[in-house]
Amino acid sequence: MSASTLAQAYPYDGYDYTGIRRLDYIAQVHDDKVPGRKLQPGQYLTMEQVFPRWNGSDGKALPLADAELQAKLDKLLAGSGYATYSVALLDLSDVTHPLYATHNASDKVNVGSVGKVLVALALMQTLADLYPDDIAARERILKTTQVTADVYSQYDHHTVTFWDPVTKVRKGRQIRAGDQGSLWEYLDWMLSASSNSAAGMVQKELIALKHFGTAYPPPPDQYEAFFKQSPKVLGDIYLQVMNDAAVRNGFDPEQFRQGSLFTRGGKTKVNGTSSYATSEQLVRYLYRLEAGTLVDAFSSREIKRLLYMTQRRIRYASHPVLNDDAVFFKSGSFYQCLPGNSCGQYKGTKTNRLASVAIIESPEMTPLNVPRLRYLVAVTSNVLGVNSAVAHQSLALKIHRLIEETHPAPEQPPLPADNAFPTVPVDDPDDPAKKGNQSDPQ
Repeated sequence: MSASTLAQAYPYDGYDYTGIRRLDYIAQVHDDKVPGRKLQPGQYLTMEQVFPRWNGSDGKALPLADAELQAKLDKLLAGSGYATYSVALLDLSDVTHPLYATHNASDKVNVGSVGKVLVALALMQTLADLYPDDIAARERILKTTQVTADVYSQYDHHTVTFWDPVTKVRKGRQIRAGDQGSLWEYLDWMLSASSNSAAGMVQKELIALKHFGTAYPPPPDQYEAFFKQSPKVLGDIYLQVMNDAAVRNGFDPEQFRQGSLFTRGGKTKVNGTSSYATSEQLVRYLYRLEAGTLVDAFSSREIKRLLYMTQRRIRYASHPVLNDDAVFFKSGSFYQCLPGNSCGQYKGTKTNRLASVAIIESPEMTPLNVPRLRYLVAVTSNVLGVNSAVAHQSLALKIHRLIEETHPAPEQPPLPADNAFPTVPVDDPDDPAKKGNQSDPQ
């Protein structure tokens, strides 16, 4: 049983650029043109404010563990009931000295919907291969290619936002066969609402993009004929394009792989294999994303925008301490109950997996125009019988306080003594000292 995700992504002013209709709704709520729930302050960055910010390296090699940060992380986890968690933490607050620390970071587990970030990577890599010097062509394919949900989208309980910019009607429901949207919208639904239905369709389009190349999207008859091939043939194409993208971007498919489609319907059409990740590989993904070297600068920027949260924050990202911060986030869960036991969402008694990846950027900017606090974190857990969503939320607070402790805010200069102020305001025309020596304001 996979738990639903309500987080939404992409900067709220991105409708004109992407055609993602949901963004028009978010913007109209922001401007008080339609009723709706306002977001937290950290969720209102614009497109121009969301881009890869790290320029201290190419992000391809993680730094060695920092002894001081490692000791702090070990103490935090040991004393808070998180000893079995897998955590990788990369602190980029100091642009000249990144700090890295880990805990069980090589544990290889199924991370559920977090694997969708690899699907986004493979799609962006394939587009870059086809149009290496033509960003406009990539944007055109993302914005104008129409995707129609079919058996590859079924079945999923996650709901997505359907918004009509003309009628101003908003609906939240599951994706049904026949629902249409652009490829960009399906990417947004896949990463924002964590829709497995949308992911199944993006994975199908990835296979088509790889096969048809610059002839994508093909005429409908060619498209349908191609997908009549056997699950083995389609599965070979899928695994080849996924693994190729991973390897070329510095990831080990034996440590980080999304081996199958996300829907039952998709699995009947495309053969697959197992899926897994480690927290170390997940932070490596975020590091290259933040350095702008995940495929290339355009791909890194667009994936980061797709991970930007612009609706209700959940799980790790939901702690109020992050309300003012920008959060770029993906979460995935999988829980099972023992036979005869009704254990509840995120409280699995047989399996209780929860995984989160996040980039956190504080609102305060340094003189170098970078966030004063900036860090990347990946967390996976499988603690049975506890509410893992709440546990991850609490861990977010502890890690944020750790980063704050590592980079304390600069002290404010003391206020001057009362007698330090002149008894008469310096711009007071009645100041006797200015008599006979006044300049013409003209």
